[in-house]
Amino acid sequence: MTTQELLELPPTVDLVTAGRAFGVGRTTAYTLARSGEFPCRVIRAGKAYRAVTADLLRVLQISPNNGDGAGPCSSDAA
Repeated sequence: MTTQELLELPPTVDLVTAGRAFGVGRTTAYTLARSGEFPCRVIRAGKAYRAVTADLLRVLQISPNNGDGAGPCSSDAA
């Protein structure tokens, strides 16, 4: 997924979409969610799992301010 696609996601996304963002497939995403080891916050809505987009973006270090997805950097020039 591109950074722009990630920034345009709704507040929660299905586990397959969240898995795509982390580069894992459907089976691995569900296995990680069931074991409580998915890389971002996952909530259970009935039988469905939903990943919290804000947490997904935080884990990937993506925000509108650093839209390149490079994560935080230091502006200290030596």
